[in-house]
Amino acid sequence: MAAREFAWRVPADHPALPGHFPGRPIVPGVVLVDRAILYATTLLAGHAGRWQIGNAKFLSPVGPGETLIFALETKASGSIAFRVRAGERDVASGSLTPGDA
Repeated sequence: MAAREFAWRVPADHPALPGHFPGRPIVPGVVLVDRAILYATTLLAGHAGRWQIGNAKFLSPVGPGETLIFALETKASGSIAFRVRAGERDVASGSLTPGDA
């Protein structure tokens, strides 16, 4: 299946930024995975169950105001591969597997 893309601009006032890290805020990896899960839920038409993170790699820091492109692709196994980019820069990648509620 072809990848489906979702765009998200990191709000400058995102609540995770002030403590991560003072003086040079970056988006925590858990926020990126949470966004990937949100978009995977959309991709699977509202899957409301739990998700298992198969793997996740964080490749480059993301700051406030950056626009990220999340590319998600459903694999034959049922898992969803995700890749996050900021412009030409790879930010994160990984895989998610839908589980039971």
